[in-house]
Amino acid sequence: MFDAKMPEAWRVLRIQSELVDGIEQLIKIKGAVTVFGSARTPEEHPYYAAAETLGRLMAEAGVPVITGGGPGIMEAANKGAKDAGGVSIGLNITLPMEQAPNPYQTISLTFRYFFVRKLMFVKHAVGFVIMPGGFGTLDELFEALTLVQTGKVASFPIVLVNREYWAGLVDWLKNRMLADGNINLEDMALVQVVDTPEQAADIIKAHLVARNAGSS
Repeated sequence: MFDAKMPEAWRVLRIQSELVDGIEQLIKIKGAVTVFGSARTPEEHPYYAAAETLGRLMAEAGVPVITGGGPGIMEAANKGAKDAGGVSIGLNITLPMEQAPNPYQTISLTFRYFFVRKLMFVKHAVGFVIMPGGFGTLDELFEALTLVQTGKVASFPIVLVNREYWAGLVDWLKNRMLADGNINLEDMALVQVVDTPEQAADIIKAHLVARNAGSS
């Protein structure tokens, strides 16, 4: 949250402190999957169950799960990972509505600055899985696409779960953005769309196998 009363020099030190703390806390995390989705999704919703399944599958495969640490889809993915005995990371953010960290985190960090938190989402990611969500979810989706497209991060899968939910966006990307020449055909391949969390987990696991084979 922006603090207008804080001198600029002190704000820089606070930012530096968040960066150092985040890096130190997560330094041992190698190859995590970052899961995004709506904080408004109730526990009884099928999207919640799907995110919980995804978290469980990733934990069973030995892949740490990172979320924004809040309720809804984030809580579900953390719950699935923690209940399966995996590493369940929440990168919480201080908000005016006082978002409380969900109780299913084995590592819990709280950030004041969105851009520091975003760095942590990407720094250890070997894949982004995007569940149905709102503005914040789209923000993370397009930031990841931009970073991969421009080569600012090593390429990793960006997977949209629930084809019906994302169909309108994908059609717009193809029929408007691509058709108008604002992206290339290969850019469309940066996004993979699936129907189930099992399919998303398979994509992440296949990427890890290929990456590990390439580094051996």
